[in-house]
Amino acid sequence: MDWVREDIIEGVLGLPLAERAASRLPSGWSPIELLSHLLHMEQRWFVWGFLGEQVPDPWGDWNVDDPSVDSGPTGITPAWRVAEGVAAEDIATSLRDMGQRTRETLTTHGLGEPARVGGRFTEDPPTLEWICFHVLAEYARHAGQFDVVRELGTAPS
Repeated sequence: MDWVREDIIEGVLGLPLAERAASRLPSGWSPIELLSHLLHMEQRWFVWGFLGEQVPDPWGDWNVDDPSVDSGPTGITPAWRVAEGVAAEDIATSLRDMGQRTRETLTTHGLGEPARVGGRFTEDPPTLEWICFHVLAEYARHAGQFDVVRELGTAPS
């Protein structure tokens, strides 16, 4: 996870400022929004999910309160977002800090240990092993998508 996380961080920070906020895919996300999504995704699974800790805004990478819920009467299509004025460098620092927290979690808990209930999970929590593989798979998917974004843009992958 560390290698993929750092590869994406360095890739985003290596882009020209305008490219960091540019969308090149039909889904509309930008590289800075990808960084924010990865930060919140890792936090959702390891801190809120596995450790059962409350987090201030678990879906803070989205424009809706919970993207898994239908957009309903608002008609808002769930999409990643980053507040105006937030720098990619700041998100990268937070993502690296989150990575440190994940490493600490992985070294102090067994892979067969189930997540605590009360945070993200109310019943039938997954094990740390399941969470780990899910997060790694999500990182891998997004790394591949980011490679395509860089290829479509101006930066080499």
